[in-house]
Amino acid sequence: MRGAIWWVRRDARLADNAALAAAAAAGPVTAVVLVEPVLTAQGAATRWRLGRALATLDADLRARGGALTVRTGAPDSVLPALAAELGAAEVHALAWPEPRRIAADEAARAALDRAGVRLVLHDGATLLPPGAVRNAQGQPFKVQSAFARAARALGVPPPVRMPARIDWRPAPGKPLPDLAPDMNRGATVLAAHARPAGEAAALAQLHAFLDGPVEDYAASRDRIDRPGGTTGLSAALAVGEIGPRTIWAAVADRPGSGPQKLLSELMWREFAWSLLVARPDLPTANFRPEWDRFPWQGDGPEAEAWRRAVTGIPLVDAGLREMFVTGTMHNRVRMVVASVLCKHLLTDWRVGAAWFDDCLTDWDPASNAMNWQWVAGSGPDAAPYFRVFNPDLQAQKFDPTGAYRSRWLSPGSGYFEAVPRSWRLDPSARLRPVIGLAEGRARALAALAQMGAAG
Repeated sequence: MRGAIWWVRRDARLADNAALAAAAAAGPVTAVVLVEPVLTAQGAATRWRLGRALATLDADLRARGGALTVRTGAPDSVLPALAAELGAAEVHALAWPEPRRIAADEAARAALDRAGVRLVLHDGATLLPPGAVRNAQGQPFKVQSAFARAARALGVPPPVRMPARIDWRPAPGKPLPDLAPDMNRGATVLAAHARPAGEAAALAQLHAFLDGPVEDYAASRDRIDRPGGTTGLSAALAVGEIGPRTIWAAVADRPGSGPQKLLSELMWREFAWSLLVARPDLPTANFRPEWDRFPWQGDGPEAEAWRRAVTGIPLVDAGLREMFVTGTMHNRVRMVVASVLCKHLLTDWRVGAAWFDDCLTDWDPASNAMNWQWVAGSGPDAAPYFRVFNPDLQAQKFDPTGAYRSRWLSPGSGYFEAVPRSWRLDPSARLRPVIGLAEGRARALAALAQMGAAG
């Protein structure tokens, strides 16, 4: 048998992996990672996290007689040459419907076709095939609740079983390089605060969450002062150490508000991907074109203070410092942090989205774009612009003990060890708010009125 290439992208797992299963059915399998333009264009933190996932996957493969084969270069040039070297007739990969990935995959498909090699893309990065959920008119949904009802009616496929036996065929290649040499933060600090990488760690985290915390998930997920209220799986899901169908299957038959809330959150992720498939410009263009008239301020000193977590607004600074140290941020705090940037500081949502792109280890291009547009008011099914989060009231409600703010605003949080020295931040500095909350709210509502008048 000629065998096949398993092209590993954001699917650093053996279970629930249709691409691996299909490659194994074709004969000997060569697991390949390409250091290529789509990967290197991604944010530094997510590349760093993917590197940890791939290193763990490589160790798992070596324990089974395989190994990751690492090559560098564009897929449309590297894959045909590698297939010829191996005598492989097929390349199997998990589809990842991000615009740059789609374009690169089509170029790779054309090059492989010319070489007589098939590129087969498989579903599994989302619960349902991208674009499968449509309304009665055959159009993508713009309202999440209607989308979720239709998606549930279609039914979520079960996870793909890992083949009982895989004949691994490693090929010569270079060691996996540092995928984020340009990361502008202390990698040792990030490593000390990040969750363990790898498929086994992700599955263990899922089972630990299902053994208790899931029952209170609906009530506790917004409490930022209580560790353990969320799944802790966002980064593992983002790099594919665990598949969404695995999580769905583990939770779907559980009664209670907690499990049902978790399924609802998975449907929000699914909705985001459906939007990105329908609108590939979602990360860069207002979904609602009338928002092109909104009088955003430039990316100035206030936005820079926001990026450096020195706004003088305690909950905002705490959240941004958590992200810089751990690579993640509590979802409730993300909404507040984004609202302050877009509304109090009148900064274009794309400025904030770009910072999250670079800093989040759990970066998801669809969810990041949708969530920023939701907060800004420019997206589908978005929060109304006049809904301006008050960070002090949010802190009183969701961090009543102050534990979250105390942890991330203290000099010992790890933030000042992680930031570049060029920022010249003083841990002992007493920060003044870059804008008063009442003033910021009034300014935001005035800008909204100005946009309406311009229309």
